[in-house]
Amino acid sequence: MKYAQVIVPLPLSGTFTYRIPDMMEKAVSVCCRVVVPFGKKHYYTGIVAGIQDEAPENDMIIKDIFVLPDENPVIRFYQLRFWQWISSYYLCSTGEVFRVALPSGLKLESETIVTIDPEYEAEEPLKPNEQKIMDAFSSSGVLSVSELERISGLKNVFPSVNSLLEKGAIAIKESLKQRFKDKTETYICLAGNIRSEKDINLVLAMLKRSKQQEKLFLDYLDLSGTKPEYIIKKKLLAYSGVKPPVLNTLVKRGIFISEERTVSRITSSAAGAGILPILSDVRKKVYEDVKKSFETKNITLLYGVTPGDKAEIYIHIIHDTLSKGRQALYLLPEIAITTHITDRLRQVFGRRLLVYHSAFSDNERVEIWNRLLQTEEPVVVLGIRSSVFLPFARLGLIIVDEEHDPSYKQQDPAPRYHARNTAMMLALEHGAKVLLESATPSLESYLWALSGKYGLVKPGSRQEKERLPKIDIVDVRDLRRKKRMNNTLFSPLLREKIEAALSKGEQIVLFQNRRGFAPMMICQACGKIPHCVNCDVSLTYHKRLCRLVCHYCGYSAPLPSKCPSCGSAELKMQGFGTEKVEEEIVALFPSAKTARLDTDAAGTQNAYRRILTEFEEGKTQILTGTQMITKGFNFENVSVVGIMNADGLLNIPDFRACERAFQMMYQVSGHAGRSDGKGAVILQTSQSDNPLLKMIRDFDYPGMAQMQLKERYAFHYPPYTRLIMIVLRCRREDVLDDMADRYSAKLRAILGDCVSNPLYPPVARVQTLFVRKIMLKMDLSVSVSETRKALEAVHREMQEYPLFKQIIMHYDVDPL
Repeated sequence: MKYAQVIVPLPLSGTFTYRIPDMMEKAVSVCCRVVVPFGKKHYYTGIVAGIQDEAPENDMIIKDIFVLPDENPVIRFYQLRFWQWISSYYLCSTGEVFRVALPSGLKLESETIVTIDPEYEAEEPLKPNEQKIMDAFSSSGVLSVSELERISGLKNVFPSVNSLLEKGAIAIKESLKQRFKDKTETYICLAGNIRSEKDINLVLAMLKRSKQQEKLFLDYLDLSGTKPEYIIKKKLLAYSGVKPPVLNTLVKRGIFISEERTVSRITSSAAGAGILPILSDVRKKVYEDVKKSFETKNITLLYGVTPGDKAEIYIHIIHDTLSKGRQALYLLPEIAITTHITDRLRQVFGRRLLVYHSAFSDNERVEIWNRLLQTEEPVVVLGIRSSVFLPFARLGLIIVDEEHDPSYKQQDPAPRYHARNTAMMLALEHGAKVLLESATPSLESYLWALSGKYGLVKPGSRQEKERLPKIDIVDVRDLRRKKRMNNTLFSPLLREKIEAALSKGEQIVLFQNRRGFAPMMICQACGKIPHCVNCDVSLTYHKRLCRLVCHYCGYSAPLPSKCPSCGSAELKMQGFGTEKVEEEIVALFPSAKTARLDTDAAGTQNAYRRILTEFEEGKTQILTGTQMITKGFNFENVSVVGIMNADGLLNIPDFRACERAFQMMYQVSGHAGRSDGKGAVILQTSQSDNPLLKMIRDFDYPGMAQMQLKERYAFHYPPYTRLIMIVLRCRREDVLDDMADRYSAKLRAILGDCVSNPLYPPVARVQTLFVRKIMLKMDLSVSVSETRKALEAVHREMQEYPLFKQIIMHYDVDPL
């Protein structure tokens, strides 16, 4: 008898032991997919992590593996090691990594099925919600829980389902839910006995009285040519313009044969011209420098290249990798950016380009997974952070574009991994090279490049410097004091630049990193500020909705006509967001077409693409946006960028605030003057003497980096230390404070002064849960595995306190 150690996609540590039935013993192997019972009623897809001959020495009842869905493993062996490293480093379970790594279409899970008893007769009137459940069965006697919720309109059906179960009105069972299904297509071909010209003439004679059938037969011959071939049914019907019953009749008469075939969902395109773009002298020098750096360094930082230049350099480096029979992974921080680069890559690489991200269906992602799993063909995968989990066979190159972007860090749920750092470990597994790129690298990457740990390539050409736009810092405090900027968000200089750009047919980008109309509303009489009932934040006014909205939990309330505390009607909006900027720009320039790019206006991927496409095509003249607008887009016709309020980026209580502010303002400034180098950036601020703003004006990234690195070193912050944040949440603040104090004290007894006292975050209550954080500042030489042992030991001790069960806790390694 053999036993399998199985990983299940749940936040539970370790693996679970299952008996391998005799009939499956030869088929079950490490890395294969199995379906196992878990708990009393549920079934989950698991991955076999190990096989042993002896049962574990405990009294636990060992269950059998239920189903073996596949003949071959669904992951590669190195992926198992990779998952275990992520679990170890990011302090989470392997099950949590598995849940994120494997496409949903490959995870079979049990689904609760509810059936009605047709002979049930109620002895007493049912409660309203129970009656809604019973009414839902009018169309079908068997429904899943999700179908019950949809039909009945109840958000939580379980209380009513349980009461009906006790009354014997319904029964429940668990059913396995298969998510992935092969895509099939119907193909049509001439029957085997119709091949010669004589046969075809006989068929035409038979069909003379049926014009529709005759037309369809002739149209098939037009499409197939001289040699009969299988034609997609949809294509044939569309070409001929006849109805499906006409085709069905010809199949029944034996003239056509119909065949179902499994087809791929992966977009099929031409093979690609395969013609590489010709590099300018500057680009060729960068390309050669990267190749030279890869001779001695596995990781290279490419720093300070414009979007138009880097795309062509990437194509050459990817081509070199594919020509060696290796695979390439091209990571981008946002899905929207993938649509802009896909066409460019497909022109060169054709079918060798695969695009992988969450905008595709589960079935499409499974097909890409299976293609990489079943072959070792040299392909390039373009994707976002989840692409690091794909089953590459011969990975030779990973490009991390805009490597500084915080979107590479997963926040919720676990694993809270950083795709840049995870990509480096993935490259180590394959012996691949990593190219990090950014005009404003993270300080971590920049420091390691300066120290020689990474290679460093920087163009630094005179032409590049000449193409940088001119940045003017406008002191809005001084303008308001002189009454030259009252009741407006736009300084005279910014208005002048916008007018000039519009007159030349050029475009404008306006950056304000706050959405909504106004961040808060205040009563002038008593000073009352409306707050969220679930979170410790003020409500933001959204004029389009005419409501006050919480940006943390989504709670909203109607705009009051008077103060709820004192009854005064003197309510005033404080600050401004993108809605207000857009409203004023429409009033100032009514003839210009404007658009807004924030999560309110671009809530879906289609809306996001539409806004960007219309701006790229020149249909929109002025684009207002939040940090979404700072991504690596290549807007050729933008000549003016307005940074509406730099102060909002600087006044944030975070040790990374200056770095992030510089990166965002630098990136958005780079949109101006890309085509002719005559762009203008107007930076509005009340802190015109801030040294960081002067560095932005001069595009002095090295100066900013040296200033910040000196501060980080003095106060023991990354990249000189490693941060681990322990986040604790609870509905009761007194319990949370008590448990957080005990937790930090126990940790400090083991780890010493690197453990902080419980910290109050800027927003100390989110979604009805109070929040406290404990920060660990670990020296880089300290082993993460040793730290994990200490954390697990303290966690076991804390579980002895009954009140600790009320605490929701997670770890965040290398938090952003």
